[in-house]
Amino acid sequence: MKSKPKRKKKYIPRSRPNRPAGAEPAVTLAKADSYFIGRFSAMASPCEILMETDDAKLAMKLLRIAAREAFRIERKYSRYVSGNIIDKINNANGERVKVDDETALLIDFANSCFELSEGLFDVTSGVLRKAWKFDGSSNLPEQVLIDSILPNVGWGKVTWEKPYFSMPAGMELDFGGIGKEYAVDRTVLLLREAKKIALLVNFGGDIYTGGEKRDGKPWLVGIEDPSGGEKASKVLEITNGALATSGDTKRYLLKDGKRLGHILNPLTGWPVEDAPSSVTVADDTCTNAGILATLAMLHGANAEEFLEEQGVRFWCVR
Repeated sequence: MKSKPKRKKKYIPRSRPNRPAGAEPAVTLAKADSYFIGRFSAMASPCEILMETDDAKLAMKLLRIAAREAFRIERKYSRYVSGNIIDKINNANGERVKVDDETALLIDFANSCFELSEGLFDVTSGVLRKAWKFDGSSNLPEQVLIDSILPNVGWGKVTWEKPYFSMPAGMELDFGGIGKEYAVDRTVLLLREAKKIALLVNFGGDIYTGGEKRDGKPWLVGIEDPSGGEKASKVLEITNGALATSGDTKRYLLKDGKRLGHILNPLTGWPVEDAPSSVTVADDTCTNAGILATLAMLHGANAEEFLEEQGVRFWCVR
């Protein structure tokens, strides 16, 4: 791997359930004022598309484009799907695997994020799930279990010679930290190619809006209250661009009155200390917004300072 950059370098990364193979994603479409709302489930998240059109056939066409693309990415990159490229890599027992161009793009992106974060963002750290169950309980894993898993974590141990990827047996590749945001950006691209109308794509809280609405008003997007309240903690106005949120609203542990979020430090195997409850970032793409939100969480007590250095709009809740 390349040498680590100097600190305070600006981050500008560029870029589960199994379904029967070939199954058509189930979708629903409803009319709401001047737009249609399409809904489906993918990547273990509720997904919705808001489309400003009066044409129901067009809305259904766009909805199916979105659902098929989200489903395609889930099938291709979920670690829960047998036989996909992630499964082949994770079960190669150290042998190298030839990957396609799209997968190579994501591996390059993961490598850049690892280098720029000085090892804090590591797509091999998903294997730590074997120790941690963030179910709201007080059950913490034994240190001996974490210590037994940590040798299988570390991007510096992989070999990436495009188009061939390999890593030691026992390690795992997990794109869960970037897959949903990538799916949003890919979906937006396909929808804009099909028809240029005002729309909002929301995959489990990772959002992109584009196109000027007919009334000239922005979309209103609420940031979820980390305390679990029904009302949004903040309502944002957004016309063009992306929003991504990282936080511990749904996945956490409580031990002796201390809340432990699901964002793990891959160097220690333990949850990041003093991280915000929630970080929302605005950027040009959902992939960039998502990685910046996650990196901010990984910076713990210095999350706000990190985001200020990036020169992006952000909202932190502690």
